[in-house]
Amino acid sequence: TPPKKKSGQALGTMAAGVTGGNLLGPLLGGTLAEIFSYRVTFFITGAILFIIFLGCLFFVHEEGFQPVQDQKLDKATGVIHELKSPRIIFGLLITTMIIQAANNSINPIISLFIKELMHGGKGVTFVSGVIAALPGVATMVAAPLLGRLGDQIGTQKILISGFIISILCFVPSAFVQNPWQLGILRFLIGIADASLFPQVQTLLTKNSPSMLTGRIFSWNQSFMYIGNIMGPLIGGLVAGLYDYSAVFLSTAFIVLINMILFIFNVYRPLKLQAK
Repeated sequence: TPPKKKSGQALGTMAAGVTGGNLLGPLLGGTLAEIFSYRVTFFITGAILFIIFLGCLFFVHEEGFQPVQDQKLDKATGVIHELKSPRIIFGLLITTMIIQAANNSINPIISLFIKELMHGGKGVTFVSGVIAALPGVATMVAAPLLGRLGDQIGTQKILISGFIISILCFVPSAFVQNPWQLGILRFLIGIADASLFPQVQTLLTKNSPSMLTGRIFSWNQSFMYIGNIMGPLIGGLVAGLYDYSAVFLSTAFIVLINMILFIFNVYRPLKLQAK
């Protein structure tokens, strides 16, 4: 377990690994299906997961683990009472939910938007795949660097910067005239993503009692998946009522709301704590 003062770098590196897996997974799966078959691909995937299980079982050791004895902590109310600042923790959970909602609001329309930009020309599928992968590539490269920078200058500052970059990228995305312009902005969105979700996890780590970190992170996962559900619904609704460009503008507005909530619920309370 890394020390809390280096948790930003550790979680940034982990985020890069997760993103790399998300990018390489479909490529590996498609390649295996072409070489063997769909059925064999499932067996190979199962074997890989079993090898990972053995690696974690024998080589990953949790030092200084002490099980929670207090029965009051079995309930959410007991956990909340143990938190130094519940407002900060729940502010971060809400931040996670809105980050995921904003990121996923683009997913239902990105291929259709690219098809519109290309006027139905050839290669839409390939170009859509490349542009869809660009944010992941940027996040994989930037997350460890930004995590280390956050440990040095303050994780909150990295998060605020990420919100601003997101807004500055989503707004012009609504007015692009060709796919390469959209691709550049999507790459920059990937850098903004590296400034957001891993940094939220870092702040959760730094502001949670060590005995409750697992519980807090499980809540964070729940809020993340709520955002995953909300995002496509919002994107599809806005696209149906207006057009594809409106989805980018509405997403920029969602990010702006998220930044304002973060400043009031997390950034300011943390500054008051530091005094």
